[in-house]
Amino acid sequence: DNWAFLYAQRLALKQELPLRICFCLVPKFLDATIRHYSFMLRGLQEVAKECTELNIPFHLLLGYAKDVLPTFVVEHGVGGLVTDFCPLRLPRQWVEDVRERLPEDVPFAQVDAHNIVPCWVASPKQEYSARTIRGKIHAQLPEFLTEFPPIVHHPYSPSCPAEPIAWEACYSSLQVDHTVKEVEWATPGTAAGLAVLQSFIAERLKSFGSHRNDPNKAALSNLSPWFHFGQVSTQRAILEVQKHRGKYKESVDTFVEEAVVRRELAENFCYYNENYDSVQGAYDWAQTTLKLHAKDKRPFLYKLQELEQGTTHDPLWNAAQLQMVREGKMHGFLRMYWAKKILEWTHSPEEALQFAIYLNDRYELDGRDPNGYVGCRCLWSICGIHDQGWAERAIFGKIRYMNYAGCKRKFDVGQFERRYAP
Repeated sequence: DNWAFLYAQRLALKQELPLRICFCLVPKFLDATIRHYSFMLRGLQEVAKECTELNIPFHLLLGYAKDVLPTFVVEHGVGGLVTDFCPLRLPRQWVEDVRERLPEDVPFAQVDAHNIVPCWVASPKQEYSARTIRGKIHAQLPEFLTEFPPIVHHPYSPSCPAEPIAWEACYSSLQVDHTVKEVEWATPGTAAGLAVLQSFIAERLKSFGSHRNDPNKAALSNLSPWFHFGQVSTQRAILEVQKHRGKYKESVDTFVEEAVVRRELAENFCYYNENYDSVQGAYDWAQTTLKLHAKDKRPFLYKLQELEQGTTHDPLWNAAQLQMVREGKMHGFLRMYWAKKILEWTHSPEEALQFAIYLNDRYELDGRDPNGYVGCRCLWSICGIHDQGWAERAIFGKIRYMNYAGCKRKFDVGQFERRYAP
């Protein structure tokens, strides 16, 4: 279920050439830890096995793409290169670095394999809100939301096979923090991810529309880790979920809104706004209101370590933080409350954003992702991105406010706090 892979195979079949898959394993990436790398590498082992069955050599190259890939292309006489897409600046830089170093006669194509409507097709500019992009996406879904053709057993064999992958050496090449442990509830890989999708449809989809904002109810898809690592395609999830629209219309429509419209809105923001992870990326009204209230007295001030350990005065916030630390996934509704309280309890919006991104990227399996920077997490919660101005108040200015009492009206706060007590 990967359009870049499908396009590459189509080119190879047309030219009657072998097809190779390369993954460049970088020693570190933002605040990713062994929790993230393990999830990714265990998923890649499944990919490598499937590729072998399809007569497609899978190469795992250690190092940055610019250092290892151009040499690989020359050594193996590769006739063309296809890569996928990520709107974040580091992966975009990797693509640019490779492009500059490739032999001139090797064409290089990029396919947006993880959005349904490709990012640059969905809109040619930064969209203001879900309201402004929704129509554009829905108008193009009939063209792009189609069944995937299968990858076929590749008929053209390479002259030299891929070297066996020393997975242990992959782990020892990493320069990442090993103290953030893997989680038990999420098994990496496509097979496990598709099983989670099926369990969502069978058990939780019916209550997604009505109970997705209640952290005590099992109503979420929980698919974001597999989406993030490309182990399950969002398009596959939408195709499967939509089969049940007749039975669960509200839930299916809500899921499409979140997994397609909101997700692609976050991609749009990161693609067209280079300040996607800083206050400078916020709208003028938000930057002005945050600046006006930057010196407001904070009711509490916490250091990063106190936040990380979940030792604030607020038991709900602590429980949400501990859920993220232990499980690698905080409930979606609490992600908003969590980030807004960081704004309230730190010296400045800049510090709040820095702390929120660090904690998100370090513990969340789906961290280091457009949805984390923009979606319900950092810039929406702290800087009002894709939102509107609200009644003015201390610290927040016109940024939407959330508080403990509001959460109590929505769900049984005590039940959640007991579940994730320190």
